[in-house]
Amino acid sequence: MKKTLFNFSNLLFVVAVLSLNSCVKTDDYELPEIEVSEIVFGGNITTIAAVKGHFDFESEDIYTFQNTGVAMEGYVVSSDEGGNFYKKLVLQDRPSNPTSGIQVLVDDGSLFNTYDFGRKIYVKLDGLSLGYNNGSLVLGIQNRGNVVAIPKPLIDNHLLKTSETAAIEPLSLDIRDFNEGFKNLYIKLEHVQFNLNLFREASPLTFAAETTDEFDGVRQLESCETGATAMLSTSTYADFRSLLLPPSSGSLSGVLTRDFYDDFFIIVLNTPEDLSFKDGARCDPEFFKCGENSNPGVEILFQESFETITTLRMLETRGWTNLNVSGGSVVFKPGTLAGNRHVRISAYNTLEAPLEAWLVTPGISLDKSQEEVLSFDLRSSFDNATILRVYITNEYSGNPLTTNWNLLDAQIPLGPSNQAATNFKRSLIDISCMEGTINVAFRYMGGIPDKTTTYDIDNVRVTGN
Repeated sequence: MKKTLFNFSNLLFVVAVLSLNSCVKTDDYELPEIEVSEIVFGGNITTIAAVKGHFDFESEDIYTFQNTGVAMEGYVVSSDEGGNFYKKLVLQDRPSNPTSGIQVLVDDGSLFNTYDFGRKIYVKLDGLSLGYNNGSLVLGIQNRGNVVAIPKPLIDNHLLKTSETAAIEPLSLDIRDFNEGFKNLYIKLEHVQFNLNLFREASPLTFAAETTDEFDGVRQLESCETGATAMLSTSTYADFRSLLLPPSSGSLSGVLTRDFYDDFFIIVLNTPEDLSFKDGARCDPEFFKCGENSNPGVEILFQESFETITTLRMLETRGWTNLNVSGGSVVFKPGTLAGNRHVRISAYNTLEAPLEAWLVTPGISLDKSQEEVLSFDLRSSFDNATILRVYITNEYSGNPLTTNWNLLDAQIPLGPSNQAATNFKRSLIDISCMEGTINVAFRYMGGIPDKTTTYDIDNVRVTGN
């Protein structure tokens, strides 16, 4: 009996080979497409917005769905193919003009193979829990007071893949319009560029391969039309983390969400192909420029190291203007770190939005010198936006808001996004074309919750010959 079965199997193999040889006329043939049978869900269908409505933001208690027989429908707008999303699906309610989005945590590191971009899926809710993790509502499994990823053995019980793959049309947004309602939607920003300070080093910065990028690389974008700023976040595990940032302007599409600490909005790309920055002209502001000399002179015309300044009153008696012009009380304050005294400002842990503050030097005479150079040291910590600018004038009115200022091309450092920095960066600026008595101003333009970068200023000096 065993011999008969063996011969019959061999016969089937020969027939199969002959059949293939007779059908294939060339080596250039395509593999057959795998068809996805249409899913028919027998229960009721609900929306993403309705699911999110079960969460109580006041108590932030986890909500678990039980005995509903309901499934949520949505379209996949994330992809983990490039490594920038990990074990999560971002779903929105419509292929175009979406109104609501949510994250579904799934214990699978290659979701794009099954739940590709644009795929319509159903999420069976019974047994899943709704919670708030890292600034976003998420669906998953409750485990010891947390919402975690749906385990692999349960994925097919909850995620139902349909045969529909929609063409996702990104929602065109202005950075100034970012709010909770657009979170977890696939959006598009047009006519934007990366901040100029990202390109000041010997080599431009990468997306997320710098020594300060501990988990994510956070890079500031700015609108060429309004000047509004936003953050692009890239995982240090993304396949494209080592690519250089494009120095031109253009558009990009990605998922709008919140950073890990829920401090500010971020945009997350699926792939670098979602950037369209080819040859777009930059839109940097026009800087005041005298020349290229950056060698300090032998004569010190003005110097302040802040080493003996310990109070606001002492700063004012030295002739500095220290003013909050947005109606609040936060100003530049004397501080110290590792024994080094400086002045510091930050909107963090304040109630001010916006927070605009000015720190202006005393008058500095240039009448008896030439080849003047301005220098100062800046340090940035807990960086979530470049919100400091430096100006100069020889027409100071005593009020920063009524003075005609010239914007200087200062080296504004980019600090780590989630920790304090230790190193200062020095700016050396040729101001030799200025005459008379000059004043230099540091202008902070922050505000909670998403523009709270901490800046330290030290060693302000003007030299000449």
